[in-house]
Amino acid sequence: MQDQINILFLGGAKRVSLAECLIAAGKQLGKTVNIFSYELDKYVPIASIGKIIIGLKWNNPDILTHLGQTIKENNIHIVLPFVDGATVIAAQLKTQVKEVFIPVSPEQTCDIMFDKVKANEWFQANGIPVPAYDGHLPAIAKPRKGSASQGLVIIKTEQDKSSFKANYKEEDFLIQRFLTADEYTVDVYVSKQGRALSIVPRKRMEVTSGEVTKSITVRDEEVIALSKEVISKIRFEGPITLQFLRDKQTKQLYMMEINPRFGGGVVTSIQAGADSCSMLLNEYLNNPVKEVTDWKENLIMTRAFREFFYHANNN
Repeated sequence: MQDQINILFLGGAKRVSLAECLIAAGKQLGKTVNIFSYELDKYVPIASIGKIIIGLKWNNPDILTHLGQTIKENNIHIVLPFVDGATVIAAQLKTQVKEVFIPVSPEQTCDIMFDKVKANEWFQANGIPVPAYDGHLPAIAKPRKGSASQGLVIIKTEQDKSSFKANYKEEDFLIQRFLTADEYTVDVYVSKQGRALSIVPRKRMEVTSGEVTKSITVRDEEVIALSKEVISKIRFEGPITLQFLRDKQTKQLYMMEINPRFGGGVVTSIQAGADSCSMLLNEYLNNPVKEVTDWKENLIMTRAFREFFYHANNN
């Protein structure tokens, strides 16, 4: 039985805490976890804990060939996507390197969820409530393939609406009704067999540049029930992140988006007892994995800045 497990992150530049969780989960299983990360820049935080492999952009036609070479050269056992564009690539890669464990949803699922317009149409077709735009303001325009809240446009007035139409192509955006709402992120781990092994909602208390910087685990049964309903309607696998909005006035719950990958704040759920890193490694090792429902409620995560230093002349 191998003692080393080599994990390749796709775009895991800042996911140091999650890398530490994977390393700790490996130690509990008597394994040494080695982290590699496929990046465009070698001076990223994950370099403090793993090896950086300079790669190609996700839309490069040679990306799958290069990733295949990278996997072979570094004896990679597990591949994990950490940005939205990498989820589709990982799903495609999964069909080509079947000897490697890639716990990611099928390409069709990743393709739908990567495109906000396609995802919104899928939600509506499957009876999942979304804040549909009916022409009334305020509204919010989200880039179809954007992430981390980048490129959002808030449309409050008719003047804003005219300006938006003059400066952007509407077909490049998903336009929805703007809500004053509480945001919930749900960390889910789905087994190879399609069974949800853990479902942990977190209320987002503070967000900076699209990244959660303070959150609290909440045992919200309505959020959990809707999460179960959503994931029962299409094939998912591995770590996924669902995001919901609850209107502060009506208390209506709406689906916002699904990212078929680890979320940036998943360490909160891991620390609460839903250790998806351990689940993932056990699945790789073909060990039995139990469902976790007794995770700790009201656990608060808050983040601080952390510095990493590299000498520019280092190779």
